[in-house]
Amino acid sequence: LGHPIHWDHESQSYRWRPQPGASDFPQEVAGFWFKPSEVLALLTLQHLISEVQPGELLHRHIKPLEERLHSILQREGFADSFARLHKRVRIIGLGKREVPPNCFELAGMALVARKRLSIRYQARGTGQTSQRTISPQRLIYYRSNWFLDAWCHKRDELRSFSLDNISQPQIESTPAIDVAEDELDQILGSGYGIFSGKTVQWATLRFTPERARWVAAEQWHPDQKGEWDSTGHWLLQIPYSDDRELVMDILRHTPEVEVLAPIGLRETVLKKMREGVARWGVS
Repeated sequence: LGHPIHWDHESQSYRWRPQPGASDFPQEVAGFWFKPSEVLALLTLQHLISEVQPGELLHRHIKPLEERLHSILQREGFADSFARLHKRVRIIGLGKREVPPNCFELAGMALVARKRLSIRYQARGTGQTSQRTISPQRLIYYRSNWFLDAWCHKRDELRSFSLDNISQPQIESTPAIDVAEDELDQILGSGYGIFSGKTVQWATLRFTPERARWVAAEQWHPDQKGEWDSTGHWLLQIPYSDDRELVMDILRHTPEVEVLAPIGLRETVLKKMREGVARWGVS
């Protein structure tokens, strides 16, 4: 465990022998005992964490544990295992947007300390930037990107903020307000994807038998419903409150998918397809 405990032949006992400049007694004697397989599992987890979070926020806190695990691997003859993990375990994030480490760290600190956060935020849809004060509620890692669910004091409502669009974050001394978990789920978790809203509709999609072999095993939404029809098609029902992200996913599976309901969603998807064909100059 790295403690200077030695066998004293004269007293026939183990004794604490402090190093020069060290205190007389250990501040912590307890430690970790792991099997090599458990060490490898923990090092794999550390590798995953380093890939999904930006900068050094979590890495510097995990570093002491990582060094201890390395020493255990060396003692058990697995010295090269962690190096091989970086070569053999890959995490590929498509569409990943870079988040400044300072932004991630301050957002996380404000979230845990329950303090309000002052930010400059650029709305991706309009490109406009505004000053906001928000009460962080939870961090969301969604489709390789980080989002912060928070109460926006400027708009006086719950909003989801993309961390890569936040700049000049400052933690305020004012306590953050807390929003009940069920309210967060009702407003921010009931829609499809990252888009929120209280008014929920249900989309019914029909996938061809060929594409159904993949889609039937996927989760598009925690509350989705799916079943096979008599012809081998997969019928998928999904709740949504804003159709923007759902339309993109439907177009990704075109032409192996058809929107059966509602009519408004079906027309939106058809409109996007017509616009795409026209942009390509195909009549």
